Amino acid sequence: MKTINKQDVMDVRLSVAPMMDWTDSHCRVFHRLLAPHARLYTEMVHANAVIHGDRGRLLAMDPVEHPVALQLGGSEPALLARAAVIGAQRGFDEINLNVGCPSDRVQAGRFGACLMREPGLVADSVAAMGEAVAALPRPVPVTVKCRLGVDDDHEFDRFLAFIDTVAAAGCRMFVVHARNAWLQGLSPKQNREVPPLRYDWAYALKRERPGLAVVVNGGIATLDEATAHLAHVDGAMLGRAAYHDPYLLHCLDVEWFGGERRSRASLLRDLRPYVERQLAEGVFLKHVTRHLLGLFHGQYGGRAFRQVLSEGAHRPGADWSLVEAALAVTGDAARAAA
Repeated sequence: MKTINKQDVMDVRLSVAPMMDWTDSHCRVFHRLLAPHARLYTEMVHANAVIHGDRGRLLAMDPVEHPVALQLGGSEPALLARAAVIGAQRGFDEINLNVGCPSDRVQAGRFGACLMREPGLVADSVAAMGEAVAALPRPVPVTVKCRLGVDDDHEFDRFLAFIDTVAAAGCRMFVVHARNAWLQGLSPKQNREVPPLRYDWAYALKRERPGLAVVVNGGIATLDEATAHLAHVDGAMLGRAAYHDPYLLHCLDVEWFGGERRSRASLLRDLRPYVERQLAEGVFLKHVTRHLLGLFHGQYGGRAFRQVLSEGAHRPGADWSLVEAALAVTGDAARAAA
């Protein structure tokens, strides 16, 4: 069995989860500044949308984002293969199949978490995608993001059998959201919070299948929590914590890969050239600054920072000066509290 080499494991040690309506290209550029070594993921995009939709918008990517993965949704192997080729040709470094989203809309389309009950179909999809991208001049890995199971699946052996079936089709990396997905009775938000976390299943998977790369996801909120997972698996993927407290990404990157921590203000000012390019291309400031609101999470002046950006970014003509005004408010608040 082919295994993940050391450099590949280093690449997946830190990653940011695909999050609908959040991890667009603007968000990923910001996260790249904070964490140069993190692997970033797009929002989930359905294979049909990739094939037939507005690729310029759906697959937008700035060169600074690398390494960045495209997450696909779908359950038709041929369509997923076509979408994977398009993603690879557009420069994405990984194609990830969503087998974890529990929303009603996703279930109606027979993709996402409900596919945990159809390992053969997932394997066929992975095989088709892998074969398609392998023929390209620049082949990229095909990976899977899954749950532990759905509803009342509580047998580790069933989970392991799912992994083995998909791994036999060529998948060498699994991102495991260490909860079950409840397909009835819970909202997507509740599905991220209510089903209990069972990190031990992800740990056991790595012990049982050491040749696979295993990244754990779900409920990771602090540097210490993320670091503790590295004793058991190859990587930790942060979701909501990375978005609501993005400075945590910077702290993890420095802790795990080296370097010195920088201030929030200096990191944010590195975003200025990108913001001004976007403004020159007609992008409204609010589309970028909505991803910055948590930068001063838990800090003096954090609320004022959010308020300045939230109230001003939607106004006509809003530009970088608003960001500087928000930074100035945090400085004033910090000095007043000292």
